Amino acid sequence: MAQSYVEGHPRLTGTSIADLSRLRLTLDEDFCRETADSFDRAPRLDWNDDLAQRYELFKRENLVQYRVIRESGLDVRPWAEGRPPYRDSRDLVRRVRESGVLHVFLTATGHGPGPTTGFHPLRTPSGVVEHGVELSHNDIFRVVHDVFGHIMHGNAFGPRGEFRAARTHLAMYPEEVHPVLVVEQVAQICWFFFGPHLRVDGRLPAKGEPGYTPPNRRPYAEQKVFPLSPSHVARFTSLFTEEHG
Repeated sequence: MAQSYVEGHPRLTGTSIADLSRLRLTLDEDFCRETADSFDRAPRLDWNDDLAQRYELFKRENLVQYRVIRESGLDVRPWAEGRPPYRDSRDLVRRVRESGVLHVFLTATGHGPGPTTGFHPLRTPSGVVEHGVELSHNDIFRVVHDVFGHIMHGNAFGPRGEFRAARTHLAMYPEEVHPVLVVEQVAQICWFFFGPHLRVDGRLPAKGEPGYTPPNRRPYAEQKVFPLSPSHVARFTSLFTEEHG
């Protein structure tokens, strides 16, 4: 489904989605910390006309991907409980593949700090209604990210799996929106796993060390809107290389 989407898109190059899953990832913790610090320092909203156009394109692309997913027969059901619908990535993949149902953790009930509506362009209504609930654009992105980022190749929810999910999903968007996806996904993940709020004396404590915070007790990143340079996107993609030998 993803490969057909890429090959049929008028502005994509027809990248092999399967090949992307075989790339070698070097998880550069300097990149992760620097990205986390940049995200932490960024204002909540640094808006301009160029960024507005990128987000509008991002929303349109997400809606097209969402329609492809729904036309495949996958049932999307809103999940309004205060806890995530899946224990971990393996639970997500197994249950969706067995049932043909994906529960989307609604932005309105499960998100980071800050308002769930208002300033952020993805927190506006999408016009898509599932089981009597209108999804926000952020909910739409959650669905397509789960399907094409995690379920498709079985990528986990840890930093390596999230990086792989983002790298694969980038191939399904025009280059203009790559900085948006990196802010919305990679930068938030870097803050969650490597952010300054987790460090003790400038370093991240390992599991079992004093000051270590387990993932289930960490705060979600605040959703921010700010411009990101194409060079930062290139630095992220450079973490992935073809296997040799």
